[in-house]
Amino acid sequence: MKHFFSKITATLIAVLVLISTFSFTVEAHYCGNFLMDVSFTGDAKDCGMMMDGIATTKKKNCCKDELHRIEGQDKLQHSSVDNLDFEKKQFLTAFFVSYTDLFSKITSEKSYYKDFSPPDTPLNYQVLYQTFLI
Repeated sequence: MKHFFSKITATLIAVLVLISTFSFTVEAHYCGNFLMDVSFTGDAKDCGMMMDGIATTKKKNCCKDELHRIEGQDKLQHSSVDNLDFEKKQFLTAFFVSYTDLFSKITSEKSYYKDFSPPDTPLNYQVLYQTFLI
C-alpha cells in the first residue's frame, strides 16, 4: 500500500512541475458588459457587432477584447552531484539507503518440524510426594 501511495505522490509532483512550466494565453471577447466568447487556443470569436469605417471614430465601440497571459516558470534549478561537498554526499547516500530499506520486503523463514516433540512439562512435586503445607 505504501508503494502505491509513493507512486501516486511522485506522479502528482511530476505533473505539478510540468504544469508550472507551461505558459498559456486566455482571450475573452466582451460585447458591452456580457462575455461572448473565451478562447484558450487562439482568437476569440467576435459577436458580429464590430463597427467599421468612419462611424467607429465618431461612436464608441461597444465590443472589447481582453487578453490574459499566464507565464510559466522559466528558471528551474538544476543541481548536480558534482557541486556537493563530501558531507552532503554522505548524508544523501545514508538517506537513500535508509529510505529504500523502508520499502524492502523482509521475509523471515520459519522452520517447522514434523517430528518435534513438545518440551517436558515441569513436575508438580507437592502432588507427586503428597506433601502439603497446612
